[in-house]
Amino acid sequence: MALEEPQKAFHALSKRLEHDFADPSLLKIALTHASALEPSESVAESYQRFEFLGDRVLGLVTATMLHKHFPRADEGELARRFNQLVKRETCTEVALELKVGDAMRIGQSEAQTGGRKKAALLADMCESIIAAIYLDGGYAAAEKFVQRLWEPRMLSWTGPLRDAKTTLQEWAQSKGLPTPHYEVVSRDGPDHAPVFVVGVDVKGMKTGTGKGGSKRIAEQNAAEAVLRHEGVWNE
Repeated sequence: MALEEPQKAFHALSKRLEHDFADPSLLKIALTHASALEPSESVAESYQRFEFLGDRVLGLVTATMLHKHFPRADEGELARRFNQLVKRETCTEVALELKVGDAMRIGQSEAQTGGRKKAALLADMCESIIAAIYLDGGYAAAEKFVQRLWEPRMLSWTGPLRDAKTTLQEWAQSKGLPTPHYEVVSRDGPDHAPVFVVGVDVKGMKTGTGKGGSKRIAEQNAAEAVLRHEGVWNE
C-alpha cells in the first residue's frame, strides 16, 4: 500500500466522524494496533488504553439516552436495552459503517490475517475512537458522536427485551427442569471470521442449534431455536 493511501484513509475517516480534531494524534493512537509499533515505541501508543476509556464513555452516554427516552422502563428493561447497544456486535456494526478498517494502522502480519475485518478489533477501535473524541473535545463532543450513531439504533430496535439464554433458563426453571446445557458442535472459517455452531439441550425437548460469529451469539441463537419450537417466542 502506497504511503499516501493510509493518509487518505485517515483523513476520510476524520470527515466521517464529523469531529474536527484539535489534536489529530489522538485519533492516530486510537487507530494504532500494537503490531504497527516499532520496538522502541511504547504499547501506550496503541489503541488499547483508549478502548478502556471509550467503553466507559459509551456506557455513560448510552445509559443517559435510555434514561431520557424510556422514562417508564424499569431497571431490567433498561439493562437489556443497554446491553443491546453497547455489545461488541453493535460496535462492530458502527465501525463497519464508518469504514474504520480502511484507516487502521496495523502491522503486515496482522493485515495478512485479516486484521482490518476482525470483528473484535473493529469493535475495540470503535470504542477507542470514542475515547479520542472525548479526550480531544470533552464529554459534549463524545456525546454528540455517540448520539448520532447509536440513538437511531436505540429507537429502531424491535427485538425482545429479554435475551434468549436468560428467557430459556427462566422458562426451564419454571417447569422444574435442569439448567440448559450448551455445547459447541463445530467451529469453521478463518480466525478473523469464525463460524460457531452450538447445541443446547433441555431435558425432554428437541436439541436446539444455533450459528454465529462467536460462541455467545451461537448460544443465543440456539436458545432462541428452542423457545420458538416450544412456542414461547413468536416474534
